[in-house]
Amino acid sequence: MQFPESWLREFCNPPLTTEQLAETLTMAGLEVEELQPVAPPFSSVVVGEIKSAEQHPNADRLRVCQVDVGQPTLLNIVCGAPNARVGIRIPCAMVGAELPPGEDGQPFQIKVGKLRGVESQGMLCSAKELKIADDHGGLLELPADAPLGESIRTYLKLDDTLFTLKLTPNLAHCLSVYGIAREVSALTGTPLKAPEFKSLAAQVQDTLPVAVHATDLCGRFSGRVVKGVNPKAQTPAWMVDRLARCGQRSVSPLVDISNYVMFELGRPSHIFDLNKIHGGLQVRWGRANESLKLLNGSTVTVDDKVGVIADDAQVESLAGIMGGDATAVSDDTQNIYIEAAYWWPKAIAGRSRRYNFSTDAGHRFERGVDPESTVEHIERITQLVIDICGTPSTQIGPVDDQKLNMPVRKPVTLRVARANKVIGMTLSQKQCADALRGLGFEVSETEGLITVNPPSWRFDLEIE
Repeated sequence: MQFPESWLREFCNPPLTTEQLAETLTMAGLEVEELQPVAPPFSSVVVGEIKSAEQHPNADRLRVCQVDVGQPTLLNIVCGAPNARVGIRIPCAMVGAELPPGEDGQPFQIKVGKLRGVESQGMLCSAKELKIADDHGGLLELPADAPLGESIRTYLKLDDTLFTLKLTPNLAHCLSVYGIAREVSALTGTPLKAPEFKSLAAQVQDTLPVAVHATDLCGRFSGRVVKGVNPKAQTPAWMVDRLARCGQRSVSPLVDISNYVMFELGRPSHIFDLNKIHGGLQVRWGRANESLKLLNGSTVTVDDKVGVIADDAQVESLAGIMGGDATAVSDDTQNIYIEAAYWWPKAIAGRSRRYNFSTDAGHRFERGVDPESTVEHIERITQLVIDICGTPSTQIGPVDDQKLNMPVRKPVTLRVARANKVIGMTLSQKQCADALRGLGFEVSETEGLITVNPPSWRFDLEIE
């Protein structure tokens, strides 16, 4: 599980340094395998805007740019990037700047120089030159509202650290940034900022009929129709950056939104192109010789040991693992169906390995994903769809929620004396109860005994 420290601190911000936070997580059983800076050190690189870009008099592939960096005079900078053009905002390394080391391992100093006889007062930078991405296709283009003269390190939040956690299979509740924040809050006593899920009023009554035929596969199925979306909208830079810092590349706005909520809250979901669904959906076990072309381009054959979502014509996705190509969203998508379900872990475990691949969704569902939060997470996804892909004609339907076979959490009783004996140190009943309450558990007490009702997001709490 990889994530940026800054995102974690939005949910829980304890008074600890990066190293102290890593040590606290590791000693609690959430092993921090690696700490890595988002960007290497560099200085004096600011937001600039190209005001003019004229052909270099002595070189076909160079342009002479006038660059505004928020100072009284424009800088004259010679640039060979293919996308150097008037009006874009880009990183500008000022004279005196020190860029990340090149192949020789030495920092690169920016000085006033001459390129083919024309003075250059700085350097316009690509993402690769700043060592923040591998893209070397040209200058790093920034949003049009990027403030001129502001440090690129500040603007792009590059003074951040990537945490990589090595999680054991019982820690399904930590496969999200919010899940880890919940643990940090319990460990440090720092308040947890819980996300708010605003219930959106339906503007149309459109629903998609869904029949769940296998309740040993799917215990809860929630969905919503959203009509009139713009799939060609641009994913916001903040979302692209956060996904990248979780190791996920940007695909398209609708796919990015689904992935973002998975990393944020631990909820894998799927967005179908509603117009490509024939009739309604059936959630069932596969049948012999049924096949499905997946989003990754491969075609797989299913059987009665693999869960599927099908429509009236064909199988459309591998349940809890990966969607199918036939109903995938595209640039032509107008209406969508957002799905969030509770898949029984035993029904998902090992299925993707039969086909020699693994997915983030399958990794989470086979360990356990909170069955109580499907509706709240659909509300979160819907709001992001409206914010990013919404149009004047966007209309949302009601959430259709079917609770069919929910897991029953059995209370677990802890004997304080037994805990002291096993752990090998003296703990009071109050210390034990406070620790459990800090994790968000329902706790009741009698003399020497503490009884916990495990919360819906904990699949590992069954015995004392």
